[in-house]
Amino acid sequence: MYVGHQRPTSGTTIVDVSDPSAPRHLATIEVPDGWHSHKVRVAGDVMVVNMERFGKSAPDQVGGGLRIYDVSRPRTPKLISAWDTMGGGVHRFDFDGRYAYISPTVQGYVGNIVMILDLIDPAKPTEVGRWWIPGQWTAGGEEYPWADWVPPRCHHPLRYGDRLYVSYWHHGFFILDISDMSKPTLVSHANTSPSFPHPTHTCLRFPQKLHGRDIMVVADEDVAKLWPAAPSFAWVYDITNERLPTPIATFQVPGLDTDGRPQPPMTGCHQPSERFVGTVVPFAWFAQGLRLVDFADPFRPREVGHYLPEPAPGADRPSSNDVTIDSRGLVYLVDRVNGVDIIETTAF
Repeated sequence: MYVGHQRPTSGTTIVDVSDPSAPRHLATIEVPDGWHSHKVRVAGDVMVVNMERFGKSAPDQVGGGLRIYDVSRPRTPKLISAWDTMGGGVHRFDFDGRYAYISPTVQGYVGNIVMILDLIDPAKPTEVGRWWIPGQWTAGGEEYPWADWVPPRCHHPLRYGDRLYVSYWHHGFFILDISDMSKPTLVSHANTSPSFPHPTHTCLRFPQKLHGRDIMVVADEDVAKLWPAAPSFAWVYDITNERLPTPIATFQVPGLDTDGRPQPPMTGCHQPSERFVGTVVPFAWFAQGLRLVDFADPFRPREVGHYLPEPAPGADRPSSNDVTIDSRGLVYLVDRVNGVDIIETTAF
C-alpha cells in the first residue's frame, strides 16, 4: 500500500498489507516543509508522487512537479528523477505505466493545465502534449476573460481509450480527444458551477455500457463553495453522444439534508475510487465516510453499503479524503488526518 500524506513533512508511506489485518510499515519518504506529496500512483516497479506547494512557506530552492521512484525493493525506494514545473507543482494525476496525465502549474499560464508526460524512460520524463482553456496562456498573448469569475484550474485528467475526461474545478469538465497525444482537442464541455457552487473534482467514465448507454459519474467536491450551500453530491451523465453530455441523475447520501440548507464545508462528496468492480463505485464522502454506490441503473443510483470511521482525536467527525480498492476487493479509506482504514465488503 502506497499512501500520500496531506501535510508536510510526511510525504509518502509504503506499507506491507499482505496480511491486511496487520499492516507493516516498510518505508517513509519525507518532503520539505511547505510542500506536500499527497497523491501517489504505482505501476510495476515505478512509483510516481506529486510535489505541490502547501501554504506559503515552501522553500524556493525546491521545485514542484513529480518525483519518480524505483520501488522494486519497497523497503528502500530510490529516486530515479525529479520533474519540475518551475511553479506551484502538480495537484493530482493518473499513471498507466507509461504515460502520466497530470495537472501542473506552468510558467506563463494562469492556474493548472492539462499535460501528458511519457515515462517510458522514467529517468527522462518527456512532455508529449498539453491543453488549456483558451485564456489561460497569458504569456502567449491570450486575453484573460475571467476577471469576474474563479480562475481556471485543471484538477486532474483520467484516460479511457483515446479520451481524457478532465475535471476543471469551477469551470466544470472537458472531454478531450487524445488520438494524437501531441495535440489534444476539445470534444465537449459542461459546467454546473454557475448554478451549484461546488467545484468539479473527478470525471469517472464507466468502461462498460449501462442500460445501453455510455455513462460518466462526475463528483463535485464539498470545498471552495462560491456561496453557502447544501453539501455537494455526484452527477450521472449520459455521454453516448459525447458532444452533448446530458445529466440524467444525481446521488446524495441518504438523509443528508434534502431541503437545501447550507452546511459546513467537507460535509458532502469528495472522491470516487478510480478503481472499481462492476457497477459499484466506492466514494470517500468527507464527513459521511465510505459510501458504496451502485450505478447498475444509471437513472437511479443507489447506496448498497457504507462505513463510518472513527474521527481523528479531537475531531467531531471523520474526514474521509480518498478511497481505492485492490485486486482482493479490499477497500482502503484514507482520512485526511487519521490514517487508513482497510475494509472488506460483500458489495462487489
